[in-house]
Amino acid sequence: MSIVAEHKTTAPTGAAVAVPGRGAKGLALADTILGAIVEFPVAILVAAEIALLFSGIVARYVLHTPITWSDELASIMFLWLAMLGSAVAFRRGEHMRMTALVSWASPGTRAFLDVFAVAAALAFLLLVIGPASEFAHEEDQIVTPALEISNMWRAAALPVGLGLMIASAVLRLARVGSFRLVLGAVGTVAALIAVFVLLQPVLAGLGKLNLLIFFVGIVAAGVFAGVPIAFSFGLATFGYLALTTRIPLLVVIGRMDEGMSHLILLSVPLFVFLGLLIEMTGMARAMVAVLANLLGHVRGGLSYVLIGAMYLVSGISGAKAADMAAVAPVLFPEMRARGAKPGDLVALLAATGAQTETIPPSIVLITIGSVTGVSIAALFTGGLLPGVVLAIMLCFVVRMRYRDEDLSRVRRPDRREIGRSLFVALPALALPFVIRAAVVEGVATATEVSTIGIVYSVIVGILIYRRFDWRRIMPMLVETAALSGAILLIIGTATGMAWCLTRSGFSTDLAQLMASLPGGRFTFIAMSIVAFIVLGSVLEGIPAIVLFGPLLFPIAKQMGVHEVQYAMIVILSMGMGLFAPPFGVGYYVASAIGRVNPDEGMRPIVGYMVALLVGLILVAAIPWLSIGFL
Repeated sequence: MSIVAEHKTTAPTGAAVAVPGRGAKGLALADTILGAIVEFPVAILVAAEIALLFSGIVARYVLHTPITWSDELASIMFLWLAMLGSAVAFRRGEHMRMTALVSWASPGTRAFLDVFAVAAALAFLLLVIGPASEFAHEEDQIVTPALEISNMWRAAALPVGLGLMIASAVLRLARVGSFRLVLGAVGTVAALIAVFVLLQPVLAGLGKLNLLIFFVGIVAAGVFAGVPIAFSFGLATFGYLALTTRIPLLVVIGRMDEGMSHLILLSVPLFVFLGLLIEMTGMARAMVAVLANLLGHVRGGLSYVLIGAMYLVSGISGAKAADMAAVAPVLFPEMRARGAKPGDLVALLAATGAQTETIPPSIVLITIGSVTGVSIAALFTGGLLPGVVLAIMLCFVVRMRYRDEDLSRVRRPDRREIGRSLFVALPALALPFVIRAAVVEGVATATEVSTIGIVYSVIVGILIYRRFDWRRIMPMLVETAALSGAILLIIGTATGMAWCLTRSGFSTDLAQLMASLPGGRFTFIAMSIVAFIVLGSVLEGIPAIVLFGPLLFPIAKQMGVHEVQYAMIVILSMGMGLFAPPFGVGYYVASAIGRVNPDEGMRPIVGYMVALLVGLILVAAIPWLSIGFL
């Protein structure tokens, strides 16, 4: 899954100072009240979605009396979850953004860019809240088929969520403490908008050149300046429609609604919550412990354990940050004690993050299935073996690097210890098979199956591992909503951008260009690998998939590339870009989790990235690795 780059902008570094006296206390109180208004309802929504979907499974499979209105109610609650979750993420400063270039700037420039990012996001929110309100009003005329209620109950989530984000943005700007800084950032955003409005007569006559101006120029400028990706996409789409076409601006909201409302995407928050749950209950730790007992006594053994543990844990949680946070704290202390260099540890951790991008139930797999129409079940099946191939490539590098490791002080566990750890880990190790069996046997859909994993994990955590902390449930539900909201808002705005690109004829031009290249499918695959490595490092996985997946997958099919194999190529390429320094934000998240200076891992990660590239080439060259078990 894409990594959320947390970067608070409430109090930017450098020129900003704290708001003094009563003003600071009043603003802090207002922010706390806003948090309570948003966080409690969104946590209830996540819990209600879990309960509703699991009840649907029980009613259909056990009681043989399907609940006819469950999907409709789940869809209504899902849009509210997405928008309120986006508001929580905005308040916390957790929307995905590229901060690599921002972090290199001077303290004063960095402070300005942090405030500029909030001001740019606020501009988008103010521009679209009017059309969003109009869209919700028009939906009042539509009655839902099962519940027979006005569809405005669902569509109202859009203006409400946008309004809450506007309030949060205003509060964050007020709390900066430097009026000059805020005025400069807001004035810059206003001036840029005014320039584009004045240039409207010129832009109207530029035709397809506007695609470069808005969807390359504005998006790139926003992303590199640290504006959250969702809002960079939204500003470009809104500007393109408003200034170069006569299309009603309701289209922006309609496309956002369409992108965020696919019921299959409901599995995103549910799998995020499942990932947090297995970490809290100790299931992830039990998996790692048995692998450490099996391989810890061989040279490089704990590195092999890290690779295997990330494969297993990724198959459950689908969230890379959760995967790394579950595995690294368990293994890194012992690996350091054995002489492993911190840079090599974080390099391998980042490489395993890229390696496991195709392991089901990856959120990236779910996303690519929802936007391209590829079977989710086929993607879940096809993603297992490519992950194994890349793991083998990483193991070759580990073997070379640790061939002289000193194991004189390492005690080899006896069979009793191995057996005991295996017995303890069995309930945790069974979870991936429970999830897989539920889908294959038709017990649950890809959307519902996560609820089986959640119920299973709760039972195992309470009755077997006895590490279930009820006090952490509420924060976990809110964290789930924030991460999911950040992801879903990107999908919504990127869907609008993709619609504009398709309507402009860009997809047809791209298809003709790709089809005319010499070398046929081989050139197409090679170009796709290079393109998605670059896109993965800049946009991260989910935005790139939503934006380019609908355009390129039909071309791949025309070229004779199986859609599941192409999905694996795309996902692994983006994974490499996401975790490769200096731009891949996943690498910096791995460094933060491992508490290692990012500079220390720059050189060691080169060997691992070469190994991943070799594995990716094998997956691209041998279709059977992706489709052999379909």
